[in-house]
Amino acid sequence: MADVTHLRAAGVSLVLDTSGATLPRVLHWGADLGETADPDALRLLRAPQPIGFSVDGPVQVAVLPEQSAGWLGTPGLVGHRDGADFSTAFRVVEVDGTTFRAVDDTAGLALELVVELTDSGLVRQRATVTNRGSTPFTVDALNLTLPVPAEAVELLDFTGHHLRERSPQRTRWTHGLRVRENRTGRTGYDSAYLLAAGTEGFGNRTGEIWAVHTAWSGNHRTFAERTFHAVSLLGSGELLLPGEVRLAPGQSYTSPWQYGSHGVGLDRVAARFHEFLRARPHHPSGPRPVVVNTWEAVYFDHDLDRLKALADAAAEVGAERFVLDDGWFGARRDDRRALGDWHVSDEVWPDGLGPLVNHVTGLGMEFGLWVEPEMVNEDSDLARAHPDWIMATGGRLPRRARHQQVLDLTKAYDHILARLDELLSTYPISYLKWDHNRDLVEAGHQPTGRAGVHEQTLAVYRLLDQLRARHPGVEIESCSSGGGRVDLEILQRTDRVWVSDCIDALERQSIQRWTNALIPLELMGTHVGSDVSHTTGRRHPIDFRAGTALFGHFGIEWDLTAAAPEERERLKRWVALYKELRGLLHTGVAVHGDHPDPSIHVHGVVAADGSDAVFAIVATGTSESYPPGAVRLPGLDDDRTYHVRPLPPGDVPDGNAHHWGVPLPWWTPEGVTATGRVLAVAGVQAPVLHPDRLVLLRATPAPASTTRRSPQGR
Repeated sequence: MADVTHLRAAGVSLVLDTSGATLPRVLHWGADLGETADPDALRLLRAPQPIGFSVDGPVQVAVLPEQSAGWLGTPGLVGHRDGADFSTAFRVVEVDGTTFRAVDDTAGLALELVVELTDSGLVRQRATVTNRGSTPFTVDALNLTLPVPAEAVELLDFTGHHLRERSPQRTRWTHGLRVRENRTGRTGYDSAYLLAAGTEGFGNRTGEIWAVHTAWSGNHRTFAERTFHAVSLLGSGELLLPGEVRLAPGQSYTSPWQYGSHGVGLDRVAARFHEFLRARPHHPSGPRPVVVNTWEAVYFDHDLDRLKALADAAAEVGAERFVLDDGWFGARRDDRRALGDWHVSDEVWPDGLGPLVNHVTGLGMEFGLWVEPEMVNEDSDLARAHPDWIMATGGRLPRRARHQQVLDLTKAYDHILARLDELLSTYPISYLKWDHNRDLVEAGHQPTGRAGVHEQTLAVYRLLDQLRARHPGVEIESCSSGGGRVDLEILQRTDRVWVSDCIDALERQSIQRWTNALIPLELMGTHVGSDVSHTTGRRHPIDFRAGTALFGHFGIEWDLTAAAPEERERLKRWVALYKELRGLLHTGVAVHGDHPDPSIHVHGVVAADGSDAVFAIVATGTSESYPPGAVRLPGLDDDRTYHVRPLPPGDVPDGNAHHWGVPLPWWTPEGVTATGRVLAVAGVQAPVLHPDRLVLLRATPAPASTTRRSPQGR
């Protein structure tokens, strides 16, 4: 077998060393070393000095670290056989491409490691451990790691809560262990999401960065560890509850996929994830339809005539998909009852959903429906018939959250599959908004009370997989009290994530930006809410709300029947702009500028070939400068000349300078021409904006005959 493997893709090199039949060790993960790089020379160059500490000789840390190698940091495999076989010394016996098979005859274990480099330059790895012994083996953790060079001195990860998902936080990377644990039973509002390590002051376009993501929708653990061995690691794995994985002889456990992205600037790190997702065979390929969701328009007040009027208004502004939210089933007139009773309500819908579905589809729109299959109200026919289907520790029920309990899908699987299958077979439903509205607290299997988050997560995956196989034309959105379940594994089975229950455009500027650090815009649900936010009470003009929602999968969550005619007309213009731009927004490269003023933000999308671009200049507060100065437009082709101009309807600055009648010299429909290098380095003067306002710019290649104008028009 080869001792050293050099993988190259999209400007990234991954060099793996398996000399001595040990588990793979990463000699280099980062910028491409080139075709002529000598891996054997690299192994010699990177060999640590053999100074003995925990063991004589060098401590060599594999992607699954082992204490037998002298590593006394976080181990790769944590487990035991009734207290024995707690430490492994795996020996590689077979290499098949990038799959490494190893055994530890003493511990009675086999290990299979898959370490890949995707076409977009992502490292992707996972491990499977198999019990080859004659007695059970308990797995408490299976962690995979990637080393990071000493130049990475800062860490970026995320925190958050309901209505404020994915809030960034930075720390210095010092010696020791920084651990982010998620025990919510879903990806979690405050999960690490993406754990990035980078050079001093790294930003959107600057600094070398290494980042990992754990593709798992249940409990998980992500960590950064730096030791005196001159080793810095980013690691992750599933967080297993006590006794969740106890392998009988011959049984196996497989870790979640771990993804690693390297690049200069956060935009490049994100682009690798976006390119990977877009290359999937099942990635949405058609135009992403304009969605109208009924939740903030009617809540539980389901009335056929009212909903038909809302559908009429939605079609009038250009909507293409109409989604009926919570309240259509059983006795569900509020959130305290009937969850789990997936039968159309005879009380509210005596003729079934057909009259509404026919009206919606007759208007040329698709019909979508809200479901929450993983939860149950105690006040429901389902819970009364099957109280043992509620997840519990045994002997008592967990405390309710949102008046809900968790439905044990390992027991209710066939029932829920049959109910959803019947709904999708009865009505022409094109879309499911799949919600998950509480954390998994004391989530065990009755009557034993054995911990069950691991098996519940796998059951959700199986349920989604089977529904998709039976109904391949139905799109599914991952919603979890908003953005509580956003990860690459749930996205293997869904077509969109609901970014947040908060539609306040100011909050959404941050939430959407950081969701986009992993997820491309076409998979991000971004809606226009009413003028007064239902979750914060803030009031925003239509242009700020719609301009914020533009950068994603555009939708509307607003009672349009109560909107003023001029607002509906203005919204119609934004819907038309989204339809014009969605081909660019959903295939191009997302870019974010680095601006010194914390109240001024620049972001946009540039076509992969540089042939088109749209940018937003956003004021989230009062600028430190007055006027705010120049902003740089990143990501354009340096040597191409672009025609840059304001983009209607996002072309109306409403700051004081505009009211005084002193517009920017270049802020005209004719705009200005400049090279991509000039726009990225020198930038353009931004207009004065009130807080919570934005404007849009369009940049397209200037015709060869165009005379380049200066900002003064000469």
